[in-house]
Amino acid sequence: MQIEQIKLEKENPTLTAYRNHNKVMMDQFDYSPFQDETDWLRLKDLMEKDFNRNQLVDVLIDMNKKWNAPTKTFEQLQRLTDSNSVVVIGGQQAGLLTGPTYTINKIISIVTLAKQKQEKLGVPVVPVFWIAGEDHDFEEINHIFTEDVHGMKKERIGHRVTEKMSASHLIMDKSYANKWVANIFNQLGETEYTYDLYMSIQQIIQDAETYVDFFARLVHQLFHEEGVVLIDSGDHSIRKLERDHFKTIIENQEVMSKGVYQALQAQSQNGFGIPLDIEETDAHLFYHKDGERILLKRTEKGEWEGKQKECTFTTEELLHIASEKPELLSNNVVTRPLMQELLFPTIAFVAGPGEISYWSVLKPAFACIGLKMPPVVPRISLTFMSRGVSKQLENLSIQPESAINNGVLAKKMSWLSAQTSPPIQTMIEQFKQILCDSHQPLREVAKDIRPDLGELAEKNISYLMRDIDYLEKRLMDAVQERVKDQLVKFDTIETMLHPRNGLQERTWNILAFINEYGPSFIQELTKRTYNEEAKHFIVYL
Repeated sequence: MQIEQIKLEKENPTLTAYRNHNKVMMDQFDYSPFQDETDWLRLKDLMEKDFNRNQLVDVLIDMNKKWNAPTKTFEQLQRLTDSNSVVVIGGQQAGLLTGPTYTINKIISIVTLAKQKQEKLGVPVVPVFWIAGEDHDFEEINHIFTEDVHGMKKERIGHRVTEKMSASHLIMDKSYANKWVANIFNQLGETEYTYDLYMSIQQIIQDAETYVDFFARLVHQLFHEEGVVLIDSGDHSIRKLERDHFKTIIENQEVMSKGVYQALQAQSQNGFGIPLDIEETDAHLFYHKDGERILLKRTEKGEWEGKQKECTFTTEELLHIASEKPELLSNNVVTRPLMQELLFPTIAFVAGPGEISYWSVLKPAFACIGLKMPPVVPRISLTFMSRGVSKQLENLSIQPESAINNGVLAKKMSWLSAQTSPPIQTMIEQFKQILCDSHQPLREVAKDIRPDLGELAEKNISYLMRDIDYLEKRLMDAVQERVKDQLVKFDTIETMLHPRNGLQERTWNILAFINEYGPSFIQELTKRTYNEEAKHFIVYL
């Protein structure tokens, strides 16, 4: 397996500013992850804090046992009880079959970064992946994309979910899941790995209860040698550990909400578009009622209520809920990072481009409860290059970096036009111009004789142009039919390397690559070292 570093031409502006150490951007963070002394400064800060390690580890042991975690995960958890240990952490939603490959890329980032930090600092560094099980938008995770004759299609699981229930508590419909997985495998080519892969996923479905279970069991299977520790943020056992932290957030809500809102306005004025829709009155907490999450706001009277007035609480009532029934509360995009920091001794947080954007306004939230934001490290970005696609690029003399950045549709049209001599489009354009010029005197005479004849002459030239367009289409169709095998190569490259006009990792799932090459390449990727400031890597499988 070969790995090649390339540059991305299109990147999130916030991430670009962050990578380039833009002062305005870096001032929004407590540490720069790109400076060598940062790890030592952060470690010193963490050693001055206390964490409820033993209770956290007990909860995580039970949680990971439920997901049939490998032995190395429990070895990592024992290391977390060491008062000198720290974690590298990152998270994502519980996508079906792990969702888009950026989830796999993020876990690889966490594992490799933890190894690097441990070698450098000489203390135990545990890789932790935070499953956003409290998220309730099933439409975001209920599908993967597969390749078909038209490029690609979205394969949704048949399970219809109408209520806003979190993934942690949404019971998986196994009949739909089995049919969905069988349908996907029917579209994959059979290899030496297909049978074992299919049977292992069927067993995971059989053993899983919720969609988070399905996700977690598959992650443990794919990363069984790395000992990744998984945490489901929507699990009630975690909520019990968070009760005092919820109270801290409630008591500091006004300062927190105002600070984050003002930071968002400042970043907007600095020219950075941050994907956050918040108001000064947002409580940044959800209340769970009848299986649905209700986002709370503060009223002018100082009460807490749902946006649609579904519920209302005094501060005392909400503090009581936090203390006695913390499972009725959950975090939003602003408070989840705080809760993560309150639970774990975080030496580094691994973030995607969107996360770095919204974390850039969270410094006031951390500060108001006496915390520093952990060093935020961009996750690695990977494109998996199959041997077939690599060969097609070579045959067509297309650079991989160009295909990943810009796609190949323009090259496809240029190549197609060059398949006749002279090119059909050139001939058509020249003929149209000659015809239009020759027809011009006739149109002028017709207009002079009578206005309606002038209109008829205009229609006549438009009909002639339409007939020429039709001839062009038929000629091009004939050429395409003659070279269709070559055109399929362009389409395959576009689908695999630049799907939906973006990066592969935003769309494709890892399943097709595992089916073709086996799961071992994932373990091999976790043994590599990656430059934290590199933008993108091509993995030649």
